[in-house]
Amino acid sequence: MMTPEQETPLAVKVYSERDADLGALRGATIAVIGYGNQGHAHALNLRDSGLKVVVGQRPDGPGWRRAVGDDFAPLPIDQAVKQSDFTILALPDMAAPVAYREHIEPHLRAGQALGFIHGFNIHYKQICPREDIDVIMVAPKGAGYMVRRAFQDGRGLPAMVAVEQDASGKALQTALAWATGIGAGRAGIIEATFAAETETDLFGEQVSVVGGVTALMKTAFEVLIEAGYEPEHAYFECVHEVKFVVDLIHSHGLSGMREHISDTAEYGDLTRNPRIAEAVKPLMQQILAEIRSGQFAEEWIAEDRAGRPRASQLLESERASLLEETGRRLRALGSASADA
Repeated sequence: MMTPEQETPLAVKVYSERDADLGALRGATIAVIGYGNQGHAHALNLRDSGLKVVVGQRPDGPGWRRAVGDDFAPLPIDQAVKQSDFTILALPDMAAPVAYREHIEPHLRAGQALGFIHGFNIHYKQICPREDIDVIMVAPKGAGYMVRRAFQDGRGLPAMVAVEQDASGKALQTALAWATGIGAGRAGIIEATFAAETETDLFGEQVSVVGGVTALMKTAFEVLIEAGYEPEHAYFECVHEVKFVVDLIHSHGLSGMREHISDTAEYGDLTRNPRIAEAVKPLMQQILAEIRSGQFAEEWIAEDRAGRPRASQLLESERASLLEETGRRLRALGSASADA
């Protein structure tokens, strides 16, 4: 086994708290637009880091009420942007372009910074900021509740940082201060570009973290059902146990995970996973090509504008599936035993 000194160095620059200066944002007013999954975590963490934060949100919606509950005095988006020196756009990808054009862009001043938590709208040109403002990104590698929880525990989640436009000459300093303010400097701030973050994030979601994992679980479940096995047996083996393996990988890596499972499971993994990989790799390459060409983005934008009919139909089909029905029954058993 290689020692840390012998391991291959990272191919990208990684910043830490030592490389950032929160002073770059002290005295500035930061507007976090959107108080949902990521927005609430960024707003709270930045405030707890001693920075001045205002929340811009649609009045009387759930985000507005949540912000009030967290002791913010939320403002309509236009007013929040007017007050800000630095605006973080934390709205969902499909909602952000209209909000930007109608409520944000008219109030941005030359030399200000505009922040994104995902590169989708910049990379696919759904938002095209003026050349006289900084355009930066801090994309945490985890859901908003994880960003918040890690910060409260004195830790942080890694994040990608990118600069698309540097009108002020201080864009990177602003981005690093933002990343450190949410706790990412404690774990690692990884240099990236909007394109790299967007394309790798979409690819991971579609073929590994979400789409790939769910496809493997569903297909394995179906194969066992079609072979005559009981749904409960299939669910436990192909769905329920995935969490334990993922937790081991998260803590110990692939090799470390194999040290914690049975010899039989390890041998089955090492000898069978190349066959699965060979079958799915061409599909993964095709999906990556669709992402890089913009085909997926065009499809998703069109689906959203049409009211998401296909997505709604697919979701309803999933909810009604035997796998989901079996899972609901088995999870209810666990809840009943925990309450006993």
